[in-house]
Amino acid sequence: MTDTDQATITITPEALAQIHELRLEEDDADRLGLRIEVVGVRGVDYTYDLAFQLLDEVSSDDLVVRAGDLDVVIPSDDVEKLTGATIDSPSIPGQPGLVLRNPNRPDLGPQDGPIELTGEIPDQVRQLLEKRINPAIAAHGGWADLVEVQGDTVVVELGGGCQGCGMAKATVTAGIEQTIREHIPSITRVVDITDHQAGENPYFDPV
Repeated sequence: MTDTDQATITITPEALAQIHELRLEEDDADRLGLRIEVVGVRGVDYTYDLAFQLLDEVSSDDLVVRAGDLDVVIPSDDVEKLTGATIDSPSIPGQPGLVLRNPNRPDLGPQDGPIELTGEIPDQVRQLLEKRINPAIAAHGGWADLVEVQGDTVVVELGGGCQGCGMAKATVTAGIEQTIREHIPSITRVVDITDHQAGENPYFDPV
């Protein structure tokens, strides 16, 4: 466990108050730090997991920094990815939760030309979603997640601006399906199981 006084990540006073309030509901609250971990990529951004962790169980390789009066635990592999990030309260007054604003972006590689896919078919589909498909539809505030692979069929679920979007069918057939079929010939069909009736903020709303 490495301690440093240099702020790798910043927590605003409003967000810090929320975190302390949540921590008080946990056992051994005084022994807990906030662990922030990068767990994946969605669109052109990282995705994160925030959880309380006992400080005496922190790995010797992890970084522990002070944000206000809170110990923040960052896995060693994620330090560079999170340097300069800020945890804040939502900009809408009264809205619960926390917002992580990160100036860093994942390296998705070149967005054209050949792409090397590895692993089993589901692994290859996830790589395509992460490196090609989601960066393309992120401009619309949306993303696609892999649900499963059934034989020659890929099942996906759309989120963000793609949920409830009148152009979702075109996005799946002309975009996602075409890209997957080009790179993985054994896949012949992509099925979208998104509940589009539940979409609250589609990029395009049909009239």
